[in-house]
Amino acid sequence: MIFFLALRNITKNKKDSYIVIFLIAVITFLFFIGNSIINKAERNIRRSFIESLTGDVVIQKKGDVTMNLFGANAPIIDELFIIPVLPSYNAVMEIINEQREITGITHQVSGMGYMDMLGVREPALLCGIDAASYFSQFPGIILREGNLLQPGEYGVMITSERALRIESKSGSRPQLGVPILFTSGGEVGFKIREVPLVGIFEYENPGQFMNDIVIIDPQTVRVLNSIQVATEVNADDISNSLLDSDIDDIFNIDFTMDLEPNDSQFSTDLLQQFLRETSTDATVTETGGDWHFIILRLDKKTPINLFISGINKTIEPLGLTAVNWRIASGTSAILNLLVQALFNSGMLFISIVGVIAIINILLISVFKRVREIGTLRAIGASNSFIRSIIYAENLFISVIAGFIGIIAGYLFIGFISNLEIQIQNNILISLMNSNVIQVDFMPTIAVSSFFIAVLLGFAASVYPVEKAVRLEPVVAVRRG
Repeated sequence: MIFFLALRNITKNKKDSYIVIFLIAVITFLFFIGNSIINKAERNIRRSFIESLTGDVVIQKKGDVTMNLFGANAPIIDELFIIPVLPSYNAVMEIINEQREITGITHQVSGMGYMDMLGVREPALLCGIDAASYFSQFPGIILREGNLLQPGEYGVMITSERALRIESKSGSRPQLGVPILFTSGGEVGFKIREVPLVGIFEYENPGQFMNDIVIIDPQTVRVLNSIQVATEVNADDISNSLLDSDIDDIFNIDFTMDLEPNDSQFSTDLLQQFLRETSTDATVTETGGDWHFIILRLDKKTPINLFISGINKTIEPLGLTAVNWRIASGTSAILNLLVQALFNSGMLFISIVGVIAIINILLISVFKRVREIGTLRAIGASNSFIRSIIYAENLFISVIAGFIGIIAGYLFIGFISNLEIQIQNNILISLMNSNVIQVDFMPTIAVSSFFIAVLLGFAASVYPVEKAVRLEPVVAVRRG
């Protein structure tokens, strides 16, 4: 009975019904299309960083500001910010090794500097890695030329995009084995090191700044950053060495500098030799405390935020904190979240305006039917019966509008994708994971959009329904 009356009223008031359907369908269409695009960008950014750079969770020193893998997330202080090394390294590694959800562990020490190659000087983000575990954790790193950096090896890997840029500026293609000069300066002084090019790679889906990254051995980054490496040294060996030496030899110039007189003169060749002699004693064992970050990969079934919440309760007393991939990746991922929030805020504003317009239309529709409502009230219809009729009408209208909005959005997505519109902006290319516009149909977004349509219809019905049930039967019949 109720549904029959609702359908009859919708058919009887076609003009008002069409306007309401149009408004709800437009709002549903915009919400569906906008969130489909934003969610695709979100998935691409998430996959890009997790599989290529940040992992699922990053453990870092706890401080007043959050850090990404190359500095502070506060742009104002980023240039003056010095990334602190990890405290309580051995203690936190014991805790990490006990977590069953962790499937992979690697380390990173970061820095910034300038690289000189073939006469081209460029800024670089230095990613000093634990080569023994790093590449197995990041399938998004694709080797194009040369070899991956090996454990204990001094060398550097650059991206294909940087190699092309250097080639276009210098006229020569970077060759494997060619030395690259790195320099850095700051409060600790000016540092300079030279390491060979061992490989050229690219990220499967490079983010906004990822082509500026160079993968390099950690000791070179530590030297450029003036990080003191914690080592285990046997004091007895030092004592025995001193005891075995003649007391006069200790202060002899030949003891401290085993050079011929002519070799002691400064020359370019001597400087080049010094820069290349970067190997360290293989017997020295690093004890930790010289890394900036511990990067974790989790089992895919493990909720990242839940894991972070749990482990932070254990490691925060040690002066450490765990952050998710978004914070560790920096501003690019945070900006995408901000864009999503701004878009949905705009959609909320549009929805409020739409609801107000729909309320006015429904009020007019209710006042047009006051005689009918009064008659129903006069013959004994209850308030719940009147409410049910009007809610049923708007439910039908909302469902129809929701389906129309989603179908229109689906057709629009297919139309845009088939046009294969070229993208010129590098940031958009990284967000869309393609140089052409391709938007995927996402069922979850479609379902959310449909419920938004129903919710709008329900919200717009509340006030008109209350106005309808407050009409006195006699007054309603007279006014009709």
